Amino acid sequence: MHKPIIEIENLIVDFPGVRAVDGISIKVGEGEIFGLVGPDGAGKTTTIRVLSTILKPALGSVKIWGNDIVLNPRSVRGKIGYMSQKFNLYGDLTVEENLRFFADIYGLSDDERAKRTKELLHFARLENFTDRRAEFLSGGMKQKLALACTLIYEPKILFLDEPTTGVDPVSRREFWAILSELRSRGVTLFVSTPYMDEAERCSTVAFMDGGKIRICDSPRSIKASFSGEIVELTAKPQHEARRIIGGLSYVRDVEVYGERLQLTVARAAEAVERLKQDLSGKVELASVAIKNPTMESAFIELIKEGTGVQGMII
Repeated sequence: MHKPIIEIENLIVDFPGVRAVDGISIKVGEGEIFGLVGPDGAGKTTTIRVLSTILKPALGSVKIWGNDIVLNPRSVRGKIGYMSQKFNLYGDLTVEENLRFFADIYGLSDDERAKRTKELLHFARLENFTDRRAEFLSGGMKQKLALACTLIYEPKILFLDEPTTGVDPVSRREFWAILSELRSRGVTLFVSTPYMDEAERCSTVAFMDGGKIRICDSPRSIKASFSGEIVELTAKPQHEARRIIGGLSYVRDVEVYGERLQLTVARAAEAVERLKQDLSGKVELASVAIKNPTMESAFIELIKEGTGVQGMII
């Protein structure tokens, strides 16, 4: 990891009757994409709001560029960008008018405003929509406009709270292409997401559950931490196959992914042969194969060791 640009130590945030963030410690290297992943209610949004100087924690230290933002939040304001979950721009303004409005808020000169607006319209692929009112944009375009407005004053760190939730898959890919380009320009990105394919795009991922960090490592290392092996199969009728498999002593866990069943076992090669025998004549086995462990596998294993599996989007 590059030199830490964000340092969180023993962060605690309390709301009435609830400890939303429970003593987490994180270091984020300069120029990386750091992903915060976890189910709904894990504490992701609260953590990002603290980092964005919107919330003050009960306890703990948060330093950005060495500045203690709990004691002195003004030391980083104007240098960081924050994009919330919900679209919060002005629906009755056009794309270009929103950009101009935020440029004026941050005191850009007329020349700077014109230059940045042109650059960001191109960067966000919104050049053909400059005169469209924001309320009439698609979900993906709204998020790209929100990002462009956040970038108008060129922040060096971006905090993005589930920026693609509810956005179609194509727009999500386009949005992440933009984030990857920002990283190549030296911007540090701290992104919360419930999507496992987005977690794969991060350089470091922290899995948060119940206000705590369960694991923090590279996607490759997290997948390697999975303790079993994976077998994936399709069979008809699926509910009957799942019932039978659920009673097999050598199958540790069964998850449903559409038409597929994903099994966690100790030894996949051995399990494949035994499955063929145990399911023969009882269900129609269409396919069975050994798969590499995924981020989903590792995270679901961690969740089941804790409080439940609700909230994760696979």
